[in-house]
Amino acid sequence: MTQLTTKKIVENIPKGSEKKGLLIFLLLIFMCAALILIPSINHNVSVGISAINSQSFKVSTNATQYGTIFDTLKYERSIHILAMLLVGFGFLMTFVRNHGYTSLTATFIVVSIAIPMYVVIKSFGGESFVKSTISIDTLIYAEFAAASLLIAIGAPLGRLKMDQYIIMGLLFIPAYIFNEWLLLDSGMFKGFLDTGGSIVIHAFGAYFGLGVVASTLSKFKNNPVCENTPNSNQFSLLGSMILWIFWPSFTSAIVAPERVVLTAINTIFALCGATLATYIFTKLIRGKIEIEDIANAALAGGVAIGSTCDMTTPGYAMLIGIAAGALSVIGYSIIAPKLEKVIRGTDTCGINNLHGMPGILGGLVAVFITGNVGVQLLAIFINVVIAFVCGRITGLFISLLGKKQETYNDKDEFFVEKLGA
Repeated sequence: MTQLTTKKIVENIPKGSEKKGLLIFLLLIFMCAALILIPSINHNVSVGISAINSQSFKVSTNATQYGTIFDTLKYERSIHILAMLLVGFGFLMTFVRNHGYTSLTATFIVVSIAIPMYVVIKSFGGESFVKSTISIDTLIYAEFAAASLLIAIGAPLGRLKMDQYIIMGLLFIPAYIFNEWLLLDSGMFKGFLDTGGSIVIHAFGAYFGLGVVASTLSKFKNNPVCENTPNSNQFSLLGSMILWIFWPSFTSAIVAPERVVLTAINTIFALCGATLATYIFTKLIRGKIEIEDIANAALAGGVAIGSTCDMTTPGYAMLIGIAAGALSVIGYSIIAPKLEKVIRGTDTCGINNLHGMPGILGGLVAVFITGNVGVQLLAIFINVVIAFVCGRITGLFISLLGKKQETYNDKDEFFVEKLGA
């Protein structure tokens, strides 16, 4: 009788329950590992943070003497960021079947628009606006603007003609510069924390792109849907891995020299947390691994850690990464279809899931460090509103240029001898 009862119980256990229990257990293990690295628990981490703080005064008093060395080190990170922009973002967007030429060429073009346009605009204006043209800092800020623009074009990717990407870039950069000045330089949001650009770079680009989608993509209701292949997905994974590798240079590009190592370590731990959470949650929600989640949500930790990248510690950074990875997977699997109904269009690259929501998460986490709840929340709200409204206006201009005839396809604008399978 006991054996029969046991057999029934085993038969009634849902398939995969044992694996889900293991995944949840692994998640708890990773979170515990992060907690162990919090200064109040780990003496070594606490000592390391104290050493960094004690070095700040010594470094600042010798800033003039070591200025050239610091600029040289920043130059190296600026080249890493360029690798992210062209190779990382470029190949990440090649997941669309038969659209690789367009994705890579659009990446080349918008980066080539964003960097010089940013530098030119910032060469004029008042004291709190102008930036030196021959400056490594200005170059890095221009690369940040290019990154935000690449995020934005991910939303309508595959449904714009090449000249429409150009118009989008030309209209995006002035909007980005205005938002950057308003939140970071105008003095109206003193205490707002966003060192690595979770809000100003990632969230702004995401909601600008969604604004463009909301204004233009009703024209594409009856067009072919976005498709991918194993080959295109592998190229996308290559882009994701390149972004993963160089992300620490992105977040540490403009931080104080004594905080570069801390920032890099925090970023890596956040990326590790997001990658592990992505694996766990994609299996929990979908039952199997969705490669789109791995290629995208694994990067969400780098997005979310941006705001506090030089102010937190590895343990907290890993927790932020775990939360961001989980949120991103939920976005791709559950939220994305609902969002498409709201904006009446398709977010091709899922930029809301990778850059929008994790970016806002990073901005919200900063509240616990700054304590400036009102300022932080207002800045986030203003950022999203400016981005979406400017995106909608840009979408209206783009609509005047007609529509792409072969959506998600290279052949209407490129010489293509043989399309990939």
